[in-house]
Amino acid sequence: MMDSAIKRQLVIIGGAEDRDGDSQILREFVRRAGGLKSKIVIMTAAAELPRDAGENYIRVFERLGAEGVRIIDTETRDDASSSTALEAIAKATGIFFTGGDQARITSILKDTEIDAAIHQRFSEGMVVAGTSAGAAVMPDKMIVEGDAQTHPRMEIVAMGPGLGFLPGVVIDQHFSQRGRLGRLLSALVQEPAGLGFGIDENTAMVVTDHQIEVIGEGSVTIIDESEATYNNMGEILKDEPLAIFGAKLHILPDGYKFDLKTRQPILNQNSVANVAIPVSSTNI
Repeated sequence: MMDSAIKRQLVIIGGAEDRDGDSQILREFVRRAGGLKSKIVIMTAAAELPRDAGENYIRVFERLGAEGVRIIDTETRDDASSSTALEAIAKATGIFFTGGDQARITSILKDTEIDAAIHQRFSEGMVVAGTSAGAAVMPDKMIVEGDAQTHPRMEIVAMGPGLGFLPGVVIDQHFSQRGRLGRLLSALVQEPAGLGFGIDENTAMVVTDHQIEVIGEGSVTIIDESEATYNNMGEILKDEPLAIFGAKLHILPDGYKFDLKTRQPILNQNSVANVAIPVSSTNI
């Protein structure tokens, strides 16, 4: 039986996070993973140059004071049952998925011994983090690829299975920088998860059980499609534009929170007192 007191924590990063300055987001990950006693495993499955990617993060995590940092480089599914890798995961207090190609992560790791071990340790309180492609794999259904900077259409996004650490949502990254609103909307209509999160670069949504806090220099765009009144998906051809009525939009910058159970932003008293409309919440 799972201990209800154990916090399940995710640090989901929109990519291009600061690694050389204050490193606010990576600092928060290390802090949550145990601070000076943290033991971090870097998963490089997504990276085209895994050794370079891994060593870059080793440098950052060691600078921030992590007690132990090591790389698990899985180039094939055969590597995903390595006894040394499984032993490292069993001792880890934090797992970090690098960026690259999210399809590589799932094709190599999903439904393997390493995948099962990470999920087991996550249920026991180990912090799981990922940036860019490592963020995309967090839901149970992920965006595999898609066109950006275009209006919503069915053919601009392809969906596939994710790793399922945060089920029932869709996540997109590099969000404002690459103009991915249309792509996230298209993904939500294809996979009616109800909630879509678009995370800007150098920005993260930190999930603790059912509550999200935004940290970083950008914002997290949240689309709630659960109460949408209409879409024309069943009436259009592949290259024709989508129509969507009644979806909600929230924009949350640094310090703002969101409750996954109530599907609402959380306002503290200072926000209510100082700002008339502190969170953008409109219908689209």
